[in-house]
Amino acid sequence: MSSADPLHRAGTPQRLPTSPPPSGSGARAIEVRRSSRRRRTVSAYREGDRTVVLIPARMSEAEEQRWVSVMLDKLEAQESKRVLGDTELAQRAERLSAQYFEGRARPASVRWVTNQNTRWGSCTPAEGSIRLSHRLQGMPEYVVDYVLLHELAHLLVPGHGPRFWRLLEAYPRTERARGYLEGVVAADRLPHVPGARER
Repeated sequence: MSSADPLHRAGTPQRLPTSPPPSGSGARAIEVRRSSRRRRTVSAYREGDRTVVLIPARMSEAEEQRWVSVMLDKLEAQESKRVLGDTELAQRAERLSAQYFEGRARPASVRWVTNQNTRWGSCTPAEGSIRLSHRLQGMPEYVVDYVLLHELAHLLVPGHGPRFWRLLEAYPRTERARGYLEGVVAADRLPHVPGARER
C-alpha cells in the first residue's frame, strides 16, 4: 500500500482486510493492525475466530509478512504446549482425515509414544495404529497436523511413492511443516548455539 493511503494517517490504526485463513484444523482469519504509536514492538493475540497482529505503521510489506509468520508460529507453539491427550489426538486425526482424505483414513488407534527418537511418527497399516513422537509436543499445530496427515496417508498408501505425495499435496502447509522439522533436526546436530557464551 502507498503512503497516501488514508489509513496510514498518524494516530489512526490501520485494519487490513481479513485474509483467508490457512487451511488446517485450527485455521483462523488473520487481521493486521498498523499503529503510528507503535515504534518497534510486534504483538499478536486471538480474538474470537481471528488472529490479530499489531505492528508499527512504518513497517514494510515484506517485514509485515515476516512478522505475521513469526507471530503465528509463536502463538501456535504456545497453544501446543497445552498437550493433547491420546483421545484428543485421535479426534484430531479423525477431523484431518475427513477434511483432507474424505474420511477414508480410519486409524484404530492414535497415541503419543516416548520411544521414537529417530522419527516423528510411525504407522502400522495392518493394525491401523499411528504413533507420534512426544518430541512433537509443544511444536506449532500445523506441524503436528502434518505429521498426523503423513501417517494417515500411510493407511491409504503404504510406501512413499508418487501416490502418497499426491495425497499430502491437499494439505497447504506441507512444505512449511517439513521445513520446520528439517530446521529442528539441523539445530539438534549443531555442537552449540552460535553466539552463545561458553560457560
